Amino acid sequence: MRDPAGQPSPLGATVCPDGTNFSIFSASASGMQLVLFDRADDRAAVQTVTLDPVRNRTSHYWHIFMPGIKSGQLYGYRADGPHDAAAGQRFDPQKILIDPYGKAVSIGLNYSRAAACTPGDNASASMKSVVADLSLFDWEDDKPINRLFRDTVIYEMHVAGFTRDPSSSVAAANRGTYLGIVEKIPYLQSLGITAVELMPVFQFDSTDAPYGLDNYWGYDPVSFFAPHLAYSTNIEDPVACLDEFRSMVKALHLAGIEVILDVVYNHTAEGDEHGPTFCFRGLENNFYYILEDDREHYADFTGTGNTLKSNHSVVKRLILDSLKYWVSEMHVDGFRFDLASIFSRSDSGEPELNAPIIWEIDSDPVLAGTKLIAEAWDTGGLYQVGSFGQDKWKEWNGAYRDDVRSFLKADLNTVWKLHERIIGSPDIYKSGHRPTGQSINYITCHDGFTLNDLVSFNSKHNDQNRNQNSDGTNDNLSWNCGAEGPSSNSEVEQLRTRQIKNFFALTLLSVGTPMLLMGDEIRRTQQGNNNAYCLDNEVSWFDWTLRETNSEIFRFVQEMIHLRLRFDYGTNGDAIPLEDYLNSAHIQWHGTALDKPDWGVNSHSIAVTLHNHAQNNIRYIAINAYWQTLKFELPPVPGLSSRWIRMIDTSLTASDDIADVEKGSDVFGSNYLVNPHSIVMLHFASPSEDSQ
Repeated sequence: MRDPAGQPSPLGATVCPDGTNFSIFSASASGMQLVLFDRADDRAAVQTVTLDPVRNRTSHYWHIFMPGIKSGQLYGYRADGPHDAAAGQRFDPQKILIDPYGKAVSIGLNYSRAAACTPGDNASASMKSVVADLSLFDWEDDKPINRLFRDTVIYEMHVAGFTRDPSSSVAAANRGTYLGIVEKIPYLQSLGITAVELMPVFQFDSTDAPYGLDNYWGYDPVSFFAPHLAYSTNIEDPVACLDEFRSMVKALHLAGIEVILDVVYNHTAEGDEHGPTFCFRGLENNFYYILEDDREHYADFTGTGNTLKSNHSVVKRLILDSLKYWVSEMHVDGFRFDLASIFSRSDSGEPELNAPIIWEIDSDPVLAGTKLIAEAWDTGGLYQVGSFGQDKWKEWNGAYRDDVRSFLKADLNTVWKLHERIIGSPDIYKSGHRPTGQSINYITCHDGFTLNDLVSFNSKHNDQNRNQNSDGTNDNLSWNCGAEGPSSNSEVEQLRTRQIKNFFALTLLSVGTPMLLMGDEIRRTQQGNNNAYCLDNEVSWFDWTLRETNSEIFRFVQEMIHLRLRFDYGTNGDAIPLEDYLNSAHIQWHGTALDKPDWGVNSHSIAVTLHNHAQNNIRYIAINAYWQTLKFELPPVPGLSSRWIRMIDTSLTASDDIADVEKGSDVFGSNYLVNPHSIVMLHFASPSEDSQ
């Protein structure tokens, strides 16, 4: 017979055949109530159960078994204890707290962040946790894809923004939802990407934004287990949200696309000492957050008001349990960790070597096949690109973004830096004795200009954020190509198109894993806004009409992705991806003259020969960021019937700008004129290759 006092393990609400076991951690609470609700907006609980500190408590865990409670039941907690800010304690028994291990969250029409910030009972205005039976979903034969990073092309996307615009042609009920993504899987397949990196899908507080705006990006987590309810087609049923998320994952896997989550384990939506009490603050403030020496104020290494104490045993377990949940129960393939350097801070906030949580994530057997990507910095000045974690961890490479941007806008002293970036940034990673391929290469991401805006604006235009254009970075390394914003000048537009192709070409020809931003392939614009975190409107949404308007760019990106993943073909016809090709290639650098690379301050061009002896072929790449045409000397080719074939020339228009070997144009002579601001790739076709 089941003990009605309940069990401390597992944490959270666990559905059993005859009821539900509830368990929650709070070492300092003097009292705990489990509060049950019928509806999210109810002012009064349908049942309040006061837990006995002797019978319903084991060590630091409060628990109870509730017969007859099934999946779908709304619940929360009231925790009593010391409210002594100077001692770091902030218990408030009037506040409804969600379960840190709750698998779903319900939010009513009366929800109020302000009510959670101010004294008084907030029952009718609070978020509530929801009991969820995880065993009812049919995964069929779904399993992890486990694709190698070198065979991966990542597409960073916003769940809602991808399909919310009516131009998406998605069913009206599915716009802006997990199921909306399912409808657009054929588009993702046609583009050729192999993984989607979803911006935050943990339940977040969308009202934490300037008045009249929304927290659109979602870097404001409330729960580390519950998927964001607003991305479901049925916000009245939080349990259905779980099924829709899993249906999306299953459908993406069936299409051969991995799912990577952008996760925020560095702070929560509770903010600073003036923020709301949702959960952690009201259960064990001292354990969950790094506090200043006065214990009253929160250390802020995240720019959001608080910082999670990620190496505290309780928080570390919470993070690990969350990660394992998303892998085992939700079948996700990987994680990108926002401000991951927070993991390297001690309980007092000081940087520490060999932080426990990093190694435990790296070595956990449940996460063994999972992709791990770090944003290896925080806002407190800790910058760890090149040294984060073990070899399993890949890193967003901010230097790649900045150095490629600088080179293509023809800044001085950028050629050697470009050389380092496109060969995998050995200058960054050699110090940690890490192998080639640790870098996640990107030009744009959610934070900053879109690629269209990078070549269309010299300055940010963030007025819609209602902060007098003071938010967002001023250091964009952008170039508007001769006109600020939209232009009807055909020469300006041609140059912008060329530059966009150049960015895509370099990203997809570089050693490391490429990441593309949603909509860059069709020139999505945010009207010059480089910090659209609070704009849940057309500024941020994917405008599907651009698919036809900018079909030239879309096709170029399609072909570049195809080229990267099938850079060559073996004698048996198997595709050889770029990095496998390079592993067997002799690499030789040139300038406009053979064997004479110009690494000087004033240089704006570089060329390289890739001679793959195993495949008996040569690829020649010339890059000209100068504003004049340059004559590049081509390597000599033996044999009267040998010739070069042009595969890429970003200065040319659609159908001529990129082609595979079989459809490329013949190139004769000992030189190639590379037009201003353009990239060329040639293939050496030997007589033996022609005869195959």
